[in-house]
Amino acid sequence: MIIRKAEPADAGSIAQIEKECIARPWSIVLIEADLKDNPNASYFVAQEDGEIIGFIGTHDIVGEINITNVAVRKAYRRIGAADGLMQAMFDEVNKKIDSGKEVVGVTLEVRVSNNPAIKLYEKYGFKEEGVRKGYYSDGEDAIIMWKRFVV
Repeated sequence: MIIRKAEPADAGSIAQIEKECIARPWSIVLIEADLKDNPNASYFVAQEDGEIIGFIGTHDIVGEINITNVAVRKAYRRIGAADGLMQAMFDEVNKKIDSGKEVVGVTLEVRVSNNPAIKLYEKYGFKEEGVRKGYYSDGEDAIIMWKRFVV
């Protein structure tokens, strides 16, 4: 498996994974705009045999890194793709910190029912800090998780 920085040409594959994995997926137009025009956005993709099987997207909002989405195609789950994507994202965050950029922490929302994702985030030091009631389109709550850095 290869984990690499996403390129604008990856937008179609990312959009397809969004459709497969996420109830309210971003459009290809929004993904392309993020990849091409948003200096605060960062994406990584996981590839297996040349096929993009997963991705992670983040937005850096004044030193708060918000994970917008992490998704892996069902057929490729449990082979370490999400773990590799998280590691690549944290490697990039650590480079920002090492270069002197202030980073408060990394945050995300996750469905209260998504135990595999919650376990992955806890592995990386995320802690629950709140709940967004009815956050998802089907009414399910989201847990707000943070991995905060000492600044």
